[in-house]
Amino acid sequence: MRGKNSIIYIKKRLDEEAEKRNNADEVSVDKLDPILVAHRYKDPTISLICALFAYGNVKQIVKFLDSLDFSLLKKSDDEIKEALKEHYYRFQKSEDIIALFITLKRLNENTSLEEVFVKAYKINSNVIDGINALIEMIKSLYPHNTQGYNFLTSKVTLKRKGAGALKRWMMFLRWMVRKDNIDMGLWSGVNKKDLIMPLDTHTFNVSKKLGLLHRKTYDLQSAIELTDTLRSFDKNDPLKYDFALYRIGQEKII
Repeated sequence: MRGKNSIIYIKKRLDEEAEKRNNADEVSVDKLDPILVAHRYKDPTISLICALFAYGNVKQIVKFLDSLDFSLLKKSDDEIKEALKEHYYRFQKSEDIIALFITLKRLNENTSLEEVFVKAYKINSNVIDGINALIEMIKSLYPHNTQGYNFLTSKVTLKRKGAGALKRWMMFLRWMVRKDNIDMGLWSGVNKKDLIMPLDTHTFNVSKKLGLLHRKTYDLQSAIELTDTLRSFDKNDPLKYDFALYRIGQEKII
């Protein structure tokens, strides 16, 4: 009974925290987050760029994203190369950033991120399949093989244990699929109950402290297991707790 009461208390606390965090003030110049830049455009392609570069210090992330001219996504290859030749961010050199812009421009000329994702996702209602399809498409449209670029785009994931958590991709999907005061809900055709937690160090550590996750390895399997736990709190929208867990860890509340 003690364990049951503990779970009930944690759920109640997380429900309250999720409701409190679900407001526009949580994403502002005072509370920076990469979605702050994505919100300005409400465009899936720009949102993906914001998500893929969302690693490291949040101030530096937003500063870098603010430096990008997203109108380049409709310009020629040569214009993209010229405009971005001095840009770099941590592991990514200018050639990597140029490759991403050219790739996404080419993708949108023939299809869309949503179309590619949903076609693969719908087969088994599996978001990992959708992500893999997008990664394969990105790799095929503009072959570019550097350590920085491969880190940025990730690689096709066929296993769960020991595999990267695909945090930035999962965060992008949260932005696209969920609709509230934080997430933009720009896509249809994907059920939010199928989303997987964007597991970062904050959510990983907080979830272990709260007893929501018992796995010690930071990997995709942990992200899935945490999502399953949160699905027991809300089977239709397990990721409504993601932003709250992230902020709890970031602000060192727990």
